[in-house]
Amino acid sequence: MTEIRTPLRRRPAQRRSAERVQRMLDACADILDESGYDGLTTTRIAQRAEVAIGSVYQFFPDKRAVAQALALRNLEEFEQRVSRRVAEGGFTDWTDTVGAIIEIFVDMHRTVPGFRELRFGDVADINLLDSDNDNNSVVARRLGQVMVDRFAVPDTPELARALAVAVEAGDAVLKLAFRRKPDGDPEILAEAERLIHGYLAAYFHDN
Repeated sequence: MTEIRTPLRRRPAQRRSAERVQRMLDACADILDESGYDGLTTTRIAQRAEVAIGSVYQFFPDKRAVAQALALRNLEEFEQRVSRRVAEGGFTDWTDTVGAIIEIFVDMHRTVPGFRELRFGDVADINLLDSDNDNNSVVARRLGQVMVDRFAVPDTPELARALAVAVEAGDAVLKLAFRRKPDGDPEILAEAERLIHGYLAAYFHDN
């Protein structure tokens, strides 16, 4: 799997420094929930995290880099939750994971600070996670790796294309669900699952 370059100026070498960086990311998430990306500044991050502004710049060049680090943390948590859920079993085919993946995404949207606003980074930059690929493509690639590792499906360009389309379509419908209702319109969420599952099931049935 392609590694995404860290947005950090330097990696924290000590536990105390690592904890300080996490406080900055937590502060970033809280501010995003309150004021959106336009209201995010390095000064507000420093104040909320109770660190000197110099500490922010010690690790991050600007607010975009802080948002990028938070988006990466979101992606890692999402991937870990999906991997754990898949590892628990109960799926006969990788297309059966669609409902579980949507459930995890919806739960993060409802419960993870900052996720509702930032998600995987589009509000800041469509290429926030990877300068060479849009954010949804990165998510699709990560999900594809989980499926390849767990279900031994062929890692092919066709798989990558199918997942890219499914993630893009699902993202649009899920955004609609959360525009309709703050916690997600249940009927639209059900349509998102039906749309993605139907597309993937038909695609792999034909191939």
